[in-house]
Amino acid sequence: MMKKALLMLAAAASVTALFAADTPKTNLGKLYEKDFLIGVALNQRITSQQDKQRAELAASQFNCLTPENCMKWDATEPQEGKFNFGPGDDLVKYAQKNKIKIHGHTLIWHSQTPQWVFQGENGQPATRELVLKRMKNHIEGVMKHYKGKVDAWDVVNEAFNEDGTLRNSRWKQIVGDDFIEKAFEFARAADPSAKLVYNDYNAYNPSKRDGIAKLAKELKKKGLIDAVGMQAHYLIDYPSTKLIEDAIKKYADAGVMVMVTEMDVDVLPRSNGRVTADISATQEYQEKNNPYTKGLPDDVSKKLADRYEDIFKVFLKHSKNMYSVTVWGLDDGTSWLNGFPVRGRTNHPLLFDRQLKQKPCYDALVKLKQQQGLRK
Repeated sequence: MMKKALLMLAAAASVTALFAADTPKTNLGKLYEKDFLIGVALNQRITSQQDKQRAELAASQFNCLTPENCMKWDATEPQEGKFNFGPGDDLVKYAQKNKIKIHGHTLIWHSQTPQWVFQGENGQPATRELVLKRMKNHIEGVMKHYKGKVDAWDVVNEAFNEDGTLRNSRWKQIVGDDFIEKAFEFARAADPSAKLVYNDYNAYNPSKRDGIAKLAKELKKKGLIDAVGMQAHYLIDYPSTKLIEDAIKKYADAGVMVMVTEMDVDVLPRSNGRVTADISATQEYQEKNNPYTKGLPDDVSKKLADRYEDIFKVFLKHSKNMYSVTVWGLDDGTSWLNGFPVRGRTNHPLLFDRQLKQKPCYDALVKLKQQQGLRK
């Protein structure tokens, strides 16, 4: 997701927050370790340990992490052949220090890719051959630098439309429909030990789901893919757990693991009712759609906790097909949903609040797993 500007604004706003949180006694990662990894997406301030309190909280709760921006193309290779690995190296040091696995994000995407990638000589579009060469060089440069240090990679991100067809991105326009397969070929060669992932939002949508599953099945036959990443940017009342479960089954039937890569639960209304994580789908601010500026009411907080619990029940039911579940952000204050799809709202989609205190939705996940253990 291109949450770069939104995340930076959220992070900056949260720096001045007054933290009164004690570290929870429970470690979510250890609690669920026999089922799947529990991951978190972290910004650069946290992984460089400038934000020490958040760095300590994340290390106490999660056994997998995803970089929000520092491993994307615009961050790692802003100019052709000139790589910048400083922020990513900080993340690796933080992860290794705390024995946390890394989920790399993301190698090929239609967004946050520098324009030079698609430019040829004299202002003309680059040829297929040139773009493929640059793709190969980039994937090799990044993956070989982090070889043996990154557990899994989102190789291609958000390449499908909602109807299951391929997005008409510059990658598709210049390279053709096989750009996805080429990216996975280059990635497999660059680091054969890394788990390779196709990642997308609304991956529960039947039409989109079927298109992704077909691709996954084809790539799996060629030994090029290991998992489908379901981003899981959900609303408090949509999608249904049946849609989520059906998608997990579909991807498992295609022969790949499922990684829930970017989970959060939006508690705020959307004026046009559109359910998407497409960064272009912004909406104008309306005060009526920002109702929880002073905190989340108890009844909504209970509904959010129930929602997390219901979704995790599905994950646990299919844990044999699940590799990881990653929440997209550590706390409400740093969530990209404070700026999407409407800038300037106060959202509450994650497990920790703005003071880094655990929320009822966190407690619900602890209780769910503890109750499961008692039933065995």
